[in-house]
Amino acid sequence: MLKPSIDTLLDKVPSKYSLVMLQAKRAHELEAGAEATMTFTSVKSTLQALEEIEAGLVTVHPNPEEKRAQALLKKEQERLFREAEEQRIKEQIAKEKEEEGGKI
Repeated sequence: MLKPSIDTLLDKVPSKYSLVMLQAKRAHELEAGAEATMTFTSVKSTLQALEEIEAGLVTVHPNPEEKRAQALLKKEQERLFREAEEQRIKEQIAKEKEEEGGKI
């Protein structure tokens, strides 16, 4: 018998399709270096993802469009912050050059 069992896993997600999608996404995250939420008995990321799903540590977001919109908003905010920081640094450099020019 495979561990975790499909019956146990289907109690955690609404459908087999959702289970496969959740497992694949979480396995990719683990492969990319995402922090694990537990200690695993499995070596492969696909089985580790199933262990997390069985433990209830990874779930399907009830509104994926909202989650996607939040992720895009966060990314945009980070981009704007980086641009503002870059502009501030450029202004500081220009100010320092201007002050140096007046001292010579």
